[in-house]
Amino acid sequence: MLRYLPIVMLVILLAAPFLLERPGEAPEPGARRLVITTPHNEQIRDEFSRAFEEWHLANFDEAVSIDWSTPGGTSEIRKLLKSEYTAALKDGISPGGNSDLLWGGGTYEFTQLSRPITVTRDGEERSTRVLEVMDLDDSYLKGIYGDGLIAGDRLFDTDLRWFGTALSSFGIVYNRDLVSQLGMNEPGTWQDLADPRYLTWLTMVDPGMSGSVTTAFEAILQRRGWIEGWQILRRLAANARSFAGSSTKGPLDVAAGEAAAAICIDFYGRYEAQRTRDAAIRAGLQGADARGRIGYVSPPGETVIDPDPIALLTGAPDPELARRFIEFVLSEDGQSLWQFKVAESGPGPRRFELRRLPIRRSLYRDHFEEFVDKVDPWTIATPVASPNRAMRSFITPMFRGIALDQPELLREAWRAIFEHPAYPKDQGPLVTADDVTDPGLRAMLVAFDRLPVVPGPKDATYDLGDPSQLATVKAGWLRGGYDEDGLWPEPADPAEILRRIIRRQAAADYESIIDGSAAAAAGGDAS
Repeated sequence: MLRYLPIVMLVILLAAPFLLERPGEAPEPGARRLVITTPHNEQIRDEFSRAFEEWHLANFDEAVSIDWSTPGGTSEIRKLLKSEYTAALKDGISPGGNSDLLWGGGTYEFTQLSRPITVTRDGEERSTRVLEVMDLDDSYLKGIYGDGLIAGDRLFDTDLRWFGTALSSFGIVYNRDLVSQLGMNEPGTWQDLADPRYLTWLTMVDPGMSGSVTTAFEAILQRRGWIEGWQILRRLAANARSFAGSSTKGPLDVAAGEAAAAICIDFYGRYEAQRTRDAAIRAGLQGADARGRIGYVSPPGETVIDPDPIALLTGAPDPELARRFIEFVLSEDGQSLWQFKVAESGPGPRRFELRRLPIRRSLYRDHFEEFVDKVDPWTIATPVASPNRAMRSFITPMFRGIALDQPELLREAWRAIFEHPAYPKDQGPLVTADDVTDPGLRAMLVAFDRLPVVPGPKDATYDLGDPSQLATVKAGWLRGGYDEDGLWPEPADPAEILRRIIRRQAAADYESIIDGSAAAAAGGDAS
């Protein structure tokens, strides 16, 4: 029987696109077509396609269809759109592409795309923006967003270039069976994942490939502080079995039993938790067993709540239809898709419970009892005290330099630390140099947690361990101010140069830890 397994799996793989199709979803000949670029998953695309097509036919007596463009995560989409619009300016043609809307991701990416793109062609400066302004009435916006804020952050762009459609938080998805087998309690905080017993049992994501993961990392840094935040992130990276290119990979690995835990967006985690819980209930399990294999938790007070925006693209082929889709997504019919239970009729989804938090305030007032998840984000959202806005720019080059570029070296150094005879295994999951007295182990932990020093002009140096210097380094390094010799070797990528410096310094620290451990094992002086 096992010899036929590859054939069976191939048949399932080939059949999957047809199994996911909605009955009767083929568009009518001549139907108007709306093209949406998105990182959203199949479940969201399926439910909103069906619901919008029905809504539009009922309200405008016209058949429409949606084509989804899914070129990658939000960060990749942002780079692609900026490249397309820049190329159009350089070629002297009207900016715009095949897509009408951009939908999904965090506010950071949409804010970046709201900024002007400027090029010089034939001595003349030309500029455009990827996102178009939508002149929506103040009373209409107030009816949806109330005061337009959550924990002091905007729910829509003040220049009306993007509008939040749902709310996202971030947390930990985990496999209860594997966590138990590793001898640990279920995680509740970010630092719980720093426990060395998670070694090779975490799935991490490259923040350079995912805007949502970058936001999750930024939440850790802002909430826990720059120094402690990187101590946590570096240990999580050291415990990783792999580094994925998509935020969806972690929950899938956890559900498949290939990872014990992962950082993820809330609705990915809730979806996997519900799926296994439903399976446990169908199997007749009771009590704790009925919870299912997969759990999800948003660390209390240690996450952020970020809107999931939508925006009209400049040069959209069908801006009228695009505006109607935005109107639908923000309506109560559209918002009910996020949190209502699956039903054969009425508002809400037909096939998939999406488990996302609506952004329209009236749903929490009038329909909260109909929600699958009884979570009111306005009651749990708290502002970040004195946020350092420069932090985010360093996340990708630093994480890649200290972890992604040298995972084996990082893991070997981490193993040398927690296998040291003086390592306090009962100290808690986040052991730092301040927690130990052994001089050798203390030196290893200092080296492990050291953040790099980068050169500046005129022999200046900047310590990235000092968060007050981040804005200066960002203005220099990350905005093209200088390289190691004081001038940029054109056409250098500033973040890439910074990444190489970080990688080199981190490698030297990891090697010193490994060499010190070897010397100690041989009876030498590890300090």
